[in-house]
Amino acid sequence: MIEVRDLVKKYGETTAVDHLSFTVEPGRITGFLGPNGAGKSTTMRLILGLDRPSAGSALIDGKPYRDLRDPLRHVGALLEARAVHGGRSAFNHLLYLAQTQGVPKRRVQEVLDLVGLGAVANKRPKGFSLGMGQRLGIACALLADPRILILDEPVNGLDPEGVRWVRELLRGLAAEGRTVMLSSHLMSEMAQTADRLVIVGRGRLLADTTVDALVEQSAGNTVRVASSETERLRSLLMGPGVAVTPTGAERLVVAGLDTRQIGQLAAKHQVPLYELAIESVSLEDAFMKLTHDAVEYHSSDAGRAA
Repeated sequence: MIEVRDLVKKYGETTAVDHLSFTVEPGRITGFLGPNGAGKSTTMRLILGLDRPSAGSALIDGKPYRDLRDPLRHVGALLEARAVHGGRSAFNHLLYLAQTQGVPKRRVQEVLDLVGLGAVANKRPKGFSLGMGQRLGIACALLADPRILILDEPVNGLDPEGVRWVRELLRGLAAEGRTVMLSSHLMSEMAQTADRLVIVGRGRLLADTTVDALVEQSAGNTVRVASSETERLRSLLMGPGVAVTPTGAERLVVAGLDTRQIGQLAAKHQVPLYELAIESVSLEDAFMKLTHDAVEYHSSDAGRAA
């Protein structure tokens, strides 16, 4: 388990992490999200003992990372896939890490085969593509068969087959009872992979929830309805606590009534409907709405810029 307790990290006058608390539990994939500058990378560095907190704590199974014996057997991490020795082969890079932790040599070839790099084990990573570099970084994280994984943008640069492979790999590891903490900017992939979300902005916790709960909350329980008689339907639907908004020709968005109530009302008054559904939003929409005030840089309107 990963436990972050009232964590604070300051760099001079800048507060990168601001009294942040959350738990990453075993047996699930926890997505760690936030806009650029939200403090995600700093938090992961604090968890892994690469920086010291200004206050609070980040614990791995109840201990700071620096107090773990054989830390790679506890935690496998991918923060920067390109942080490898350019002069060593992929095999020797992993072998060096294995020897520091007492991991048997045979495990090196096992993880290279697992991530699809068995055929290039003797090649130097400086000639690897971005996707191959990511696979090598994942191999490093898996090398000592750890119970906890912390991965930052693991699918960056991977092709669709590689993205699916990572998704299925992480699901399998979580199903074994391992703890998986995953950071990514790809909302569509996170929606398919994560069981739980921890979302931060400006160093603070914005949400600790599930994908479904966040999307449902963002949607606001609204219903999308289409009819050839929208004006009559609108007048029938209007009432205390009900908002009806036209969204195009023959379409309305209704807040304050559910699909059953709208359908019964339309049937009673013989108003034809050819669409009646709960209004849904994507995880990306929900994320953008939640983090709007925490975004450090806002781009100009794309259409106006063009």
